[in-house]
Amino acid sequence: QVQLVESGGGLVQPGGSLRLSCAASGSMISISSMGWYRQAPGNQRELVAVLTSGGTTNYADSVKGRFTISRDNAKNTVFLQMDSLKPEDTAVYYCNAVVRLWSMSVSSSWGQGTQVTVSS
Repeated sequence: QVQLVESGGGLVQPGGSLRLSCAASGSMISISSMGWYRQAPGNQRELVAVLTSGGTTNYADSVKGRFTISRDNAKNTVFLQMDSLKPEDTAVYYCNAVVRLWSMSVSSSWGQGTQVTVSS
């Protein structure tokens, strides 16, 4: 069982910044990728950014140049630095981790979500 604990959401004015954190814990051999998704009311969950164990990043077009994903491998923690925030970034942000378990199976785990609200 893999647990993901997120932190860092909140209310910020347009143009402001927030930093989200997500720490993974539990019994696993390795982490293949960690990333962030978001879901606004009435919308489907969408990819924001993902970072693979090899260092490859992938960003949604809407956040390129404004958001940066990074990872502390020693602490199994992924960060999302969000700058130049816009009202349309308002959503619940979910952390995701794809891990290899001791059974050699691959598991995808989700955090509980953290609310980000961008409003004046």
